Amino acid sequence: MNRQVEAIYERGVFRPLEPLTLAESQRVRLTISDAGTCGYSRDLDFLNWAKAEVAAMPHIPTLQEVQEVTSKIPGSLVEDFIAEREE
Repeated sequence: MNRQVEAIYERGVFRPLEPLTLAESQRVRLTISDAGTCGYSRDLDFLNWAKAEVAAMPHIPTLQEVQEVTSKIPGSLVEDFIAEREE
């Protein structure tokens, strides 16, 4: 069984913040992550990658340039979403 559980470390002991269905003296493996960052590491990795990609670009397009290019794409995203929901 794999499960993420938040806990507090007090006086050398981890105290889970919710009840656990474990047998007394059952061995488990803990992975320690700061609660402030544990759920966001993939997001931060992607954000750092995107920042590096933008920094390496020889020309960063303006919003107007992006709108000009995307306006030439046929169809509508809204229509695509509606069609997808109806399937």
